[in-house]
Amino acid sequence: MPAPQPSQPSRENQPSPADPSSRTDRSAPTSALSPVVPPVLAEVVRSGFVEGRHRGSLVVLGADGAVQLALGDVTAPVFPRSSNKPMQAAGVLRAGLDLAGERLALAAASHSGEPFHRDLVRKMLDEYGLDPALLQCPPDLPLDAEERDTYLASGAAPDRVTMNCSGKHTAMLAVCAQRGWPLETYLDPEHPLQRIIHRVVEDAAGEPVAAVGTDGCGAPLMAISLVGLARAFRSFVAAEPGSAERRVADAMRAHPEYVAGSRRADTWLMREVPGTLSKMGAEAVQAVALPDGRALAFKVEDGATRALGPVLARALALLGVEGPVVDRIGRAPLLGAGREVGEIRAAF
Repeated sequence: MPAPQPSQPSRENQPSPADPSSRTDRSAPTSALSPVVPPVLAEVVRSGFVEGRHRGSLVVLGADGAVQLALGDVTAPVFPRSSNKPMQAAGVLRAGLDLAGERLALAAASHSGEPFHRDLVRKMLDEYGLDPALLQCPPDLPLDAEERDTYLASGAAPDRVTMNCSGKHTAMLAVCAQRGWPLETYLDPEHPLQRIIHRVVEDAAGEPVAAVGTDGCGAPLMAISLVGLARAFRSFVAAEPGSAERRVADAMRAHPEYVAGSRRADTWLMREVPGTLSKMGAEAVQAVALPDGRALAFKVEDGATRALGPVLARALALLGVEGPVVDRIGRAPLLGAGREVGEIRAAF
């Protein structure tokens, strides 16, 4: 039987212009997924044979904010998951909390649960006189696999402080304590803080929130389009110095290890491509803005995070970002008996 021949990347559904004004009904849809089959963004190639495909949608904005590339329906609403965190952190600042440096970066983080993350969360709780029991994010293990093994080997149990969203929740509690707002309902969508965050999301995205759900950490989650998400990240890097949005962007870029962790793509990208703002979200969402205003956002439809790196690396290459960090982010080998036998690769 002849051996499988190496396949070529899929060219299905080639890039086409998108019209950001052609929005679907924003009145809390029961499903935000487009009825149109999205294009293949990544292929799973084992021994030269394509054994799987990941579909999704992706948008690239030029420095002027115009759509330069659209794959799939980039105007349909999606839940950005943790890619919303910069906007949530800006909302905390708008509400009156004075955070900066590592503390502000941690407020926008999906941290890996490394010791320096956990230590700073505890320090912030102490600084604002908050009991860790007030955190309403669920107890969890470290997000980073290597750190998780070390954590479990030490005999530690799942903890709210260890949960990757604990920095965000700590900042939310801190501003509520400072403003005299109820602490026990700080995650209610109608809470004063969450109403401010809702406005920040709409201001940054330049569009109304299409639906409000509940994120994995329990916080309200606002649905916007991929165009809106890319526009939001672009607005943060272009914001006036001293504004809430710019303060968040500057803190994240100066302290990327607090936004993600020691072994995470967001950290690598913000550290090695100066001025870049980057934040992933669960269910395979990613948003990036470059310092000149170019931006991208995408979602892999099936939520497969294994496709994030290859898709992100290819999108960065389309923006002209090159170098070892892009190769490192894009590398996703497949193993057979511990030996590399294939890869997950971008297909656009």
